[in-house]
Amino acid sequence: MAVTGTLAERPQTPVMRSGSLTEKPSLVGLDRVALGEALRDKGVPDKQIKMRVAQIWNWIYVRGVSDFDHMANVSKDMREMLKTHFTIARPEIVEEQVSNDGTRKWLLRFPPRGAGRPVEVESVYIPEEGRGTLCISSQVGCTLTCSFCHTGTQKLVRNLTAEEILAQLLLARDRLGDFPDREIPVGTMMPSSDRKVTNVVMMGMGEPLYNFEEVKKALLIATDGDGLSLSKRRVTLSTSGVVPEIYRTGDEIGVMLAISLHAVRDELRDMLVPINKKYPLRDLIEACRNYPGLSNARRITFEYVMLKDVNDSLEDAKGLIQLLKGVPAKINLIPFNPWPGTNYQCSDWATIEKFADFINQAGYASPIRTPRGRDILAACGQLKSESERMRKTERMAFEAMMIAGHGEDDDD
Repeated sequence: MAVTGTLAERPQTPVMRSGSLTEKPSLVGLDRVALGEALRDKGVPDKQIKMRVAQIWNWIYVRGVSDFDHMANVSKDMREMLKTHFTIARPEIVEEQVSNDGTRKWLLRFPPRGAGRPVEVESVYIPEEGRGTLCISSQVGCTLTCSFCHTGTQKLVRNLTAEEILAQLLLARDRLGDFPDREIPVGTMMPSSDRKVTNVVMMGMGEPLYNFEEVKKALLIATDGDGLSLSKRRVTLSTSGVVPEIYRTGDEIGVMLAISLHAVRDELRDMLVPINKKYPLRDLIEACRNYPGLSNARRITFEYVMLKDVNDSLEDAKGLIQLLKGVPAKINLIPFNPWPGTNYQCSDWATIEKFADFINQAGYASPIRTPRGRDILAACGQLKSESERMRKTERMAFEAMMIAGHGEDDDD
């Protein structure tokens, strides 16, 4: 069963809460130019701007501090000014859950923006041998209503800001002891690499390309070599197919691309991924063929959820190969992760393996994604914020069902 982290287990760092902190703008999520302008507006002399920006940038993104008082090489007067006018506090952790397989899920609460209300999103950390992947959300809810996705049943509340997107990464690194001089929480399953968060995927709640500008700001900071310093080849943006922004993603962000495909015929994809009605397969694949930097070393990942008797036939596999002909690609086969109220079932394991074998024989890598965090609803397509979460009795029944059904995965 899942366990929930307690406040006593969490690092005692400032958090964003409703009240005075929410009235202060955050310095997290500002690029260097905007950070310099924010300091200049508060009276920092022009001749100091470059130095102060470098200091603050290092403390936020290299050292990972969330309290201005910890910026040891910044003068006391400057720290007081920063505390008076700005914040770098983390979002509030409403709940932290740890799966049986070591996957961690955080429910985070952000304060109101303008006349809005506090909002909640989920982030997921997946530890594996040699790597650790953080799945980040870009929106509260989603507009796409993909019929197999739990997140899609929650209406869109609003886009997240660059600050809120980056805050998920900063908080995860806090909790995992992934900043310098931080201790790793007791009992935390970690990859063998020195760095705990090695990969980031924009595959959480929401469609990233419907929040392009804020996602762009956040990812350019995350991949900045003098800060969080993630390699662009280890950052993947997943889209359901917002074709015009696919071109911009390659040109302006330059990270790896993943496509939530799930069907090889327009009539079926119209039902599974309704955005297909606006941007049909022909347009989507054409955008993929022209993705900047595309090569065998920088392949596009196509995500394909396996739905029993829906899209898992040998004819579907043949259609997939034909559709992607000539596109440097990897095909991730995702066993469907059930959620309360869904009408879909996961394909039989033998069917998934037969599908994968056919794809492999055609020359495409087609790993079968091992389901992770199902017991805490942290797996692909299961994220949904606390405000939309099922009643406790429903959740207990679902967890019991999942435990009873684990035998199917144990054979792999």
